Amino acid sequence: MKAVNLRTEFMHDPLGIDINMPLLSWICEGGKRQTAFELSASENGEEIFNSGKLESREMRHRWTLKGKSRQRVYWKVRLWDENDVPGDWSDEAFFEFGLLNAGDWKARWIDPEKESLTEVNNRPASYLKASFSMVKSDGTRLDDAKPESAKLEGTKPDGARLYITAHGMYHAYLNGTRVGDAVLTPGTSEYKKRLEYQTYDVTALIKDGDNEIEVILGDGWYRGKSGMNNTAGNLYGTDISLLAQLEVEGSPILLTDGSWQASQSGPIMKNGLDFGELTDARRVPDDWHSVRIEEFGYENLVCSNNVPVKEKEEFTGKCITTPEGKTVIDFGQNMAGYVSFTVEAHAGQKVRLVHGESLDKDGNFTIENFQNANHTPEKRVPQEINYICKEGMNHYKPSFSIFGFQYALVETDIPVEKFSFHAHAVYSDMEQTGFFECGNAPVNQLFHNSIWSMKGNFADIPTDCPTRERSGWTGDCGAFVKTGAYLMNCYPVLRKWLCEVRAEQCPNGAVPGVAPLNEQVSAFKKLSDGSAGWGDAIGIVPYTLSGFYGTETILEENYDALKRWVDFSVRRASKTRLRNLGKFGKHAKYTVDKGFHWGEWLEPDVSSVTVLKDTLMKGAPEVPTAYLAYSSQLLSDIAERLGKEEDRRKYSEIAEKARAAYHNLQYKTGRIESERQAQYVRPIALDLISEEEKKDAAKALNELVIKCGYHLNTGFLSTPHLTGALSRYGYTDTAYKLLLQDTSPSWLYSVKKGANTIWETWNGIDEDGNVHDSLNHYSYGAITGWLFDSVAGIRIDGGRFLVEPQPDRSLGFVKASYDSVYGTIVSSWKYNEDKGEFEYEITVPSNMTAVLRLPGHDEVEVEDGTHRFA
Repeated sequence: MKAVNLRTEFMHDPLGIDINMPLLSWICEGGKRQTAFELSASENGEEIFNSGKLESREMRHRWTLKGKSRQRVYWKVRLWDENDVPGDWSDEAFFEFGLLNAGDWKARWIDPEKESLTEVNNRPASYLKASFSMVKSDGTRLDDAKPESAKLEGTKPDGARLYITAHGMYHAYLNGTRVGDAVLTPGTSEYKKRLEYQTYDVTALIKDGDNEIEVILGDGWYRGKSGMNNTAGNLYGTDISLLAQLEVEGSPILLTDGSWQASQSGPIMKNGLDFGELTDARRVPDDWHSVRIEEFGYENLVCSNNVPVKEKEEFTGKCITTPEGKTVIDFGQNMAGYVSFTVEAHAGQKVRLVHGESLDKDGNFTIENFQNANHTPEKRVPQEINYICKEGMNHYKPSFSIFGFQYALVETDIPVEKFSFHAHAVYSDMEQTGFFECGNAPVNQLFHNSIWSMKGNFADIPTDCPTRERSGWTGDCGAFVKTGAYLMNCYPVLRKWLCEVRAEQCPNGAVPGVAPLNEQVSAFKKLSDGSAGWGDAIGIVPYTLSGFYGTETILEENYDALKRWVDFSVRRASKTRLRNLGKFGKHAKYTVDKGFHWGEWLEPDVSSVTVLKDTLMKGAPEVPTAYLAYSSQLLSDIAERLGKEEDRRKYSEIAEKARAAYHNLQYKTGRIESERQAQYVRPIALDLISEEEKKDAAKALNELVIKCGYHLNTGFLSTPHLTGALSRYGYTDTAYKLLLQDTSPSWLYSVKKGANTIWETWNGIDEDGNVHDSLNHYSYGAITGWLFDSVAGIRIDGGRFLVEPQPDRSLGFVKASYDSVYGTIVSSWKYNEDKGEFEYEITVPSNMTAVLRLPGHDEVEVEDGTHRFA
């Protein structure tokens, strides 16, 4: 038996972290059961830790030694099997700490602009450079003319690190070679409180003799435009600045300081995240001038503790001519990313690319679907590249922009057949962990669409869409987190995003609708922060991740923030509108009828604007009261797991009273009376009513879905739970008919219309071909979670597998696999037409057991291996 897939905090060989006591984990291969393990760790070739033989089936160990700045720890594991026979040592893995103390930083913040340029989307990139020399092994200097920043001497490095961050975005080059393969660095964050820096191993890029470093800076999230209204510019500052420290064996060799030179006359003349770029390849940086020293300090600097954003899949497009005679490249997949091209051209020839998600009803190119309703010029999202060629061969790829697109409009005076176009999908470097296929092609496409909307919206943080807003909406993530945890290893990305949520949490405990901040703090933002169902993500997301990844660290990190949120919600509930006091009676103190709430959001055939107005004017207590009860109970459960008994009792009592208040709202006549499916789904999913009441609610929900012609009418909050509420209470047939419905509103309507991502609204392209709203919004892809936990029946909670499939002949067969942190579990079933029965095949990974609840079979617990049933 051997340990494989060694990871630190669910990342492979992270470089530059500041996580206190990181979790080391592995999975077992080549045996049935791990009975013991031994973990050995070394630094600089010397063992610094050995656990000895520990009798345990746990495939993880918490690192408890205090970390040191720059420390690289190599670690390996060996296992004992069920016969107490030791296996071979695993391959080594490592983790490396970054600069853990502010005093480790010797570099100075430098601003390359002579004076800050304030006009958004009209600013050139800045080019910075510095040089340094290494010393020969015999101690003789190759070049004595070292800049001030490179006075510290070094040798040809065995280990060289570049620690770097920026106000804006950066690309760094050492001796003409790009440093690393991460893009959009340093990422997006609550910059004034948390500015991430990256650590790169640049040992192979440094040479004896003269060395040169060049860094290009663009606006990025720091001072570019983004957000719901796309009007926020200079959000975190008007400067664009760089902090970089190059070290060899722990000693600074090159620092950002006053010796660096800067220029704004390079090729990139304008840049913006969704604005795009204007690049003149004929230009080269000149007019070099001094930089300005800035005193921004180091207090907000943190390691990223996250996987990088990278270029992933690459697509070659197909050239089409639209009815209007326009040349358009169809890359065949809606994505977030950008287009690169190669072309031989004459100096001054021009290329214009515009990126869009869809063609309009007439087959012409459009970007109108994701524009702001107020089509003033400053609010438009251009997604445009303008490139001026140099003489000869031109190779272009955007540096500081990312777009949501499948199509690219091409306007050029160069014959299009001379171009080689490629689209690059760009997202966080997450491994896919969930795989699903069945005998129904549209459902397989739905799964594909869900994966691609996750890829299109997980670039450093989870966002709602890659075009119009690019906002880290809390409600969207809370609705999708379970599905996301099945589909991809998203723990590092969501852990980082939760740091931003906590940083943006209001002093009164209200949780923001969006984190990190990406537009100016307006009166509306202040009003909308604290929306129920959205703010509750501060509990829902870490609790879900804890169940999938089997760690309580994520609960500990977010416990105080969740507690502050629940306390805020309780205080808000105590302030009842006078008009409602009599109606709520003794339950008024725990009925939430004040504050701004998005509510169920985007229900079909419901005016969201009208709902918001009514909520503000009259109060709409059903959703916020439900989530007050749910988050209070969640907090109580987490408190119990963390050993906080006083909090467990306190919030359990609050939850009980809030559930009673909810019951008072919804059961005035002894039953729920509503034509909206969400009103039945919510109390079932959030455990707000008794088991008998859940059965009655599920029965009524089933009748309502049938009445709606097997169409859904839920919105963002309840759609993830709709099919589960039905199948859990015996209405599996109805749940499958909902899944397979292909007229709007339904999941498969978009598939029938040719979608390859999940849409923001159920009819993003209507029956007449009119395109509206975002066509890449991951939230409604949460149906994929039901494909895993109910159709295939794979469930996991704290290291325990339960397999309880709910098959239906309509899919023919299903095969789902989930690469969990404990190993890969597979659940398959098929309908045997000849025998008239279902056949099941379940594969359990080494060192794990699974409880099987198969239709027509007694519950049984099985160990690792493949198990077949009929």
